[in-house]
Amino acid sequence: MAVQRSLFLHSDLRRRPYDMLRSMLAQVNPDTPPHGPDGPVAVLERRMASLLDKDEALFFPSGTMTQQVALRIHADRRGRRAFAAHPQSHLEVWEHRGYSVVHGLRCQPVGDRYRLMTLEDLAAAAEPLAAVVWELPQRDIGGQLPEWDDLLAQTMAMRERGAGLHLDGARLWEAQTYYQRPFAEIAALFDTVYVSLYKGLQGTGGAALAGDAAVIAEARVWRRRLGGDVYDAWPLALAALHGLDTLLPRLPAHRDHAVAIAAAINADGVARAFPNPPQTPLFHVHLPVGPDAVMRAADHMVTATGVELFGRVRSAPTPDRCSFEVSVGENAMTLTPGEVVTLIHELLRRAT
Repeated sequence: MAVQRSLFLHSDLRRRPYDMLRSMLAQVNPDTPPHGPDGPVAVLERRMASLLDKDEALFFPSGTMTQQVALRIHADRRGRRAFAAHPQSHLEVWEHRGYSVVHGLRCQPVGDRYRLMTLEDLAAAAEPLAAVVWELPQRDIGGQLPEWDDLLAQTMAMRERGAGLHLDGARLWEAQTYYQRPFAEIAALFDTVYVSLYKGLQGTGGAALAGDAAVIAEARVWRRRLGGDVYDAWPLALAALHGLDTLLPRLPAHRDHAVAIAAAINADGVARAFPNPPQTPLFHVHLPVGPDAVMRAADHMVTATGVELFGRVRSAPTPDRCSFEVSVGENAMTLTPGEVVTLIHELLRRAT
């Protein structure tokens, strides 16, 4: 049986070409040009700059390229090659350390890999830093966020040390549902802000970098050098514009649903949702079974029920434990908290 419902944000349910093309058509009329100041990319860049209250924003084909460019600019401006980030920063875990291979930068991991970095952790980073990266929320520890006053203290301290302040805001849209502050107020803490166009906004790909005019002028040169100056990027921009119009207003409801699902899981007790309660629409579900058995059981469940719980599982320090990520989007809104608990019971029954 094909997937009919899913708890997985990036399920193919919402990424089928027909559905994506239909969403793009909602953003255009017959006179929409592909390029120029009225083209979709330029319109998207202006909307992002306005939303984040930065001088300008620049489209990139990927978040990986976006963040490398931002860090390279901070490094070149300060004559320093090191930046600080959480040990489980996306840059470190998921991108094959491209910042080092391509740009000769060094990452100084700060703090404990299983908790948020703190002001004390940052103060202990003795090396002069070109930049500090905050990933909001920190995906690989369950979508956790620092409290607002903690974030203020951290950014102020690092600015006083002369480091550039960079926001890995791939999930900034989701983080805002916890902080309950305008996007511009969050972005104002940072010199450069990266946002994803395909996660919470459910586009087909792409990213944007926002900052002052001089930074974006440099970033435009680096985008060309790295092969990211895609001539016909308008399909990606159209999908992102559709997400801004239709999904961004829905994210508070997504967080509410995540909180309800996590509460039901923890009340049942057979699995554990963390954080409790979730701070964003993203959280982790920890299971008392090893990853291989869980993956096999999940495949069988899709065949039997048409329901997809996750895309992958995460191993744990002990082989008889694992976890999976829940990132609530429109896919998950079709599953009630009670149904999710029932599905987890079925998953564990098949895995043991």
